[in-house]
Amino acid sequence: MHVTSKPPILYFGTPVALLSTLNEDGTANLAPMSSTIFASWRCILGLQGNSKTVENLRRTGEMVINMPSVDQVSAVDRLAKTTGTFPVPEDKVARGFYYEKNKFGTARLTPVPSEIVAPPRVLECPIQLEAMLVAERPLDEGGPLEGFLTTFEMRVHRIHVEDSILMDGHADRIDPNKWRPLIFSFQQFYGLGSQAHHSRLGEIPEALYKTPDMVEMEPA
Repeated sequence: MHVTSKPPILYFGTPVALLSTLNEDGTANLAPMSSTIFASWRCILGLQGNSKTVENLRRTGEMVINMPSVDQVSAVDRLAKTTGTFPVPEDKVARGFYYEKNKFGTARLTPVPSEIVAPPRVLECPIQLEAMLVAERPLDEGGPLEGFLTTFEMRVHRIHVEDSILMDGHADRIDPNKWRPLIFSFQQFYGLGSQAHHSRLGEIPEALYKTPDMVEMEPA
């Protein structure tokens, strides 16, 4: 039986990302989020407009999208109620957030230099995506949400993958049986279970999904 319901959030189960950006003084900000959509080497991020991440991204146009596994769940949770914005926005104060400058230290994670963008990568994350801003688009343009929630299209320029999650014999394929993403579902952390069913789409060679813009982004 179905009933009409009005959940304030619709986090049905999406992967967590740790977004690293640069503050004005050159230090790094690190923020957990899970409103992500990946298509080709593009990522659409849904972010709250008054966040430090958004401020940094608008100023620099760069970030690293670090993808933690279930092994980094404690580190992600240590950042859960922190913000790099000072003073803390009123809506975040109401939710128990507090200002924290040293996000990497708080999370007990290790910053390592990126190769293309200025913000650092997170050493402990099995997947690190160096990305640059393509476009910003407001949600609910002209409506009450405009300015509060914003989407950012990021273009991935360099991908770093821990070799332990690569498919045997394939340098450019991530093995879904080895990669254990951290999943956020209705404000709780989860991991993936075992494979539910064989997918016929999985029989298609991944190379056939390659899009024209990927060629431009590959190192010479």
